[in-house]
Amino acid sequence: MKILKLLNKRNLSILISFFFLQNSYSIEPVDIWNLEIDSNKDKISENEIIENENLLPSTIFSIQNEKKEITVDEEENLLSKNINIVGIYDPSDNDLSIDMWENSNGLELLKVAEKIQKINLSKDATEILNIALLTNSYFPKKNISKEQFLKLQSDWLIKQKNFDLIETYIDKNKNLENGENLIKYYLNYYLSMADVSKACNIFEKIYFDTNDEYILKFNIYCLINLDKKEEAQLHFDLLKEQGFEDEFFEKKFAYLIGYDDNLDDKISEKTLLDFHLSHRANLDFQFEPEINTPELIWRYLSSSNLLESLDFVDLEDKDKIFTIEKATQEKNYQESELFALYERFMFNINQLLTVEESYKLLPSSEARALLYQGVLITKETPEKIKLIKLLKDSFEKDGISEAFDTKLDELLNKIDETKIPSNYTNFYQAYWKDTIKDNKKIKFNEKIIHQSKILSYFQQGTNYKNIDKDLENLLKKIKKDKKYFFSTKDIIMLEALRYDGVNISKKYKNIYEIKDPNIPNDIQILINKGEVGLALLRLVEIIGEDKIIDIGSETFYFIVTILNQLDLDKIRNKLLLKVLPLKV
Repeated sequence: MKILKLLNKRNLSILISFFFLQNSYSIEPVDIWNLEIDSNKDKISENEIIENENLLPSTIFSIQNEKKEITVDEEENLLSKNINIVGIYDPSDNDLSIDMWENSNGLELLKVAEKIQKINLSKDATEILNIALLTNSYFPKKNISKEQFLKLQSDWLIKQKNFDLIETYIDKNKNLENGENLIKYYLNYYLSMADVSKACNIFEKIYFDTNDEYILKFNIYCLINLDKKEEAQLHFDLLKEQGFEDEFFEKKFAYLIGYDDNLDDKISEKTLLDFHLSHRANLDFQFEPEINTPELIWRYLSSSNLLESLDFVDLEDKDKIFTIEKATQEKNYQESELFALYERFMFNINQLLTVEESYKLLPSSEARALLYQGVLITKETPEKIKLIKLLKDSFEKDGISEAFDTKLDELLNKIDETKIPSNYTNFYQAYWKDTIKDNKKIKFNEKIIHQSKILSYFQQGTNYKNIDKDLENLLKKIKKDKKYFFSTKDIIMLEALRYDGVNISKKYKNIYEIKDPNIPNDIQILINKGEVGLALLRLVEIIGEDKIIDIGSETFYFIVTILNQLDLDKIRNKLLLKVLPLKV
């Protein structure tokens, strides 16, 4: 186990004495990887939760591992600096191998990843990307460093905001160093949601060997919050011994631990932890955010019920109204609150009768209020959807389109689709969210190959014992039907079976024509070179924002053919069962 190397004799005495005091965290040790930290950034943002702190020359967290028994093998792993495998999923879970990135060209990998980063991926594409990036594997070595690949993983975890996955990733990759960016992102997210217990819980579950001041201060605060004040004091003393200086934190520490009863009304926005401590140490805490207030502080105020009620907002304050709209875009105010605010605006009868012209003469926020009121009072579908589109355009023009998301769907759900003018059909289809669930049951149709009970093979795999016989009977029946038309989906299913080695009798091989799947040339090259990981990334790029069920049959054909050639049957089968069956 790695211990503090720079503690003097006095510190060692304190440490030894402490081990006979109260129980400390029972946590497994973990090393985190080394990623770049931009020390020039001191603003808190969703994707940049890296604090402008000085690093300590030694670690504090080793004192928290009092009860953990470490084997020789575990200790060797902890001390190892040459970690070559990282991930979450077992390769065999998805027919992958531990060397799936071995032949990949890092320059191409980074290029494709950069393109994917700009796409709002669908759930289907997200699932494949998780498999590609988070399967346990060796690092790619050609034209890419270990740190660059690890940054790809952490950036993706942060982008999708899957905090259970982040926690699992940190927990499973115990031997990587310096993963402070992911840890701080995790801590700040839950603190911004006013869930201190959840944020602090990570210190109880996972051991960190870190020198980062922000994480160390956060841990001290968590110990105080758990009423482990003696342990918190020891951590604080050790920090001070190493030259730690932070007047703001030290004052809050003295107040919280009980040394100073004086409340402090000073508010710091330097970090989210500082802001939280400002709130906790001030019984009369008041703070009015501005448009440039960091997003995490906005969210903290919202989660802590510290934002002012919109019922009392001055409608003449145009800057304040836009600040509220922007805060709604970030989901710090509910859309229902914003649109209730719009209803408070007073317009004359002429403006309400000529909404399409009158809104153009008003400031942006007031114009949106008039458009919304116009939508509410308009009865005819053509006029109503025209105003809804104008309202949506106004939000998009000012870069706050997500402030009109839930309400847009609510309004479109009340529209009679049969009365929508043809020039607004695309708008309606683009923004109306189909609320039909994907959990319908499969209904077999023995008259159509790709809807027949043969589909059970893709659910059961090798457990489907009679696949050859059942396929023979199905094809015999289909061959007798002279009018039967083989669809692309039929061919997709039959080709998947053929790739799996399922026997298709020679007398049936000519009843359908195998199409050219038209696999993009660059992907075919990746397949031929065994670049499995990069080929999966290209599939993610192709699927993009689309649900796999909405992708055209020809595109789906070459996606399935690619997975056939890569022998990724488990991934392929999941996609087939989303697209081929008849569901009711």
